[in-house]
Amino acid sequence: MTEKNKTDFGLEAERRAFFGRRSTHKLYSTQQKLVDELLPHIEIDLEKGAPDLKQLFGDRSDAPLFLEIGFGGGEHLARHAKAKPAQNFIGCEPFMGGVGKMLAAIDQDDLENVRLYREDALHLLRALPDQSVAGAYLLYPDPWPKKRHHKRRFVNPVTLGELARILKPGAEFRVATDIDDYATWVLAHMVRRDDFAWQPKHASEWRTPWADWQPTRYEQKAKREGRSSFYFSFYRK
Repeated sequence: MTEKNKTDFGLEAERRAFFGRRSTHKLYSTQQKLVDELLPHIEIDLEKGAPDLKQLFGDRSDAPLFLEIGFGGGEHLARHAKAKPAQNFIGCEPFMGGVGKMLAAIDQDDLENVRLYREDALHLLRALPDQSVAGAYLLYPDPWPKKRHHKRRFVNPVTLGELARILKPGAEFRVATDIDDYATWVLAHMVRRDDFAWQPKHASEWRTPWADWQPTRYEQKAKREGRSSFYFSFYRK
């Protein structure tokens, strides 16, 4: 890639780092009620300035903070937040259908340790303080399979640079995908970086789910369609 192309890619990535559907079918009335009444209290609004973690999480602001980029229907985020009440979580998702489902889970299980962000995740990465995040998840991101759309993939030098800045030393960055080409893309970007380590203990480790993993609905669909998954763990140096 030439220097000009690198620059073009970086600028495009800044503008289009996180792509996903924003519109959806009309929300159920119960979901819409939660959007109107609950979401304003837990949503991160960068127009009001960079998030103050103490103000965002109140008395629990000293708890370890984890970030999920593109939480989809929210199954993974809700499960971890419920199982780990001593941790804080921020979920990023522009698709309102997914936000509605996540709000229902927050309301049902009274999850006080979750905050949501509904815009381009890159903006949130840039707004978070240095070394403020204890771990991050990127689970089944849109692979944007057409070559001309590769610049829209979340994994790129711009977003990885910001992610490296906000992660604490030793923090784990988990990536799951069922698309071979995207798995290759992720590895190609990650192994070139000197701020992340990838050290699998055996040859098939990236085909083995994490010990605390439960398949999402998307993964179950992939299995039904004959696609197996990759599970990568990268660690901030």
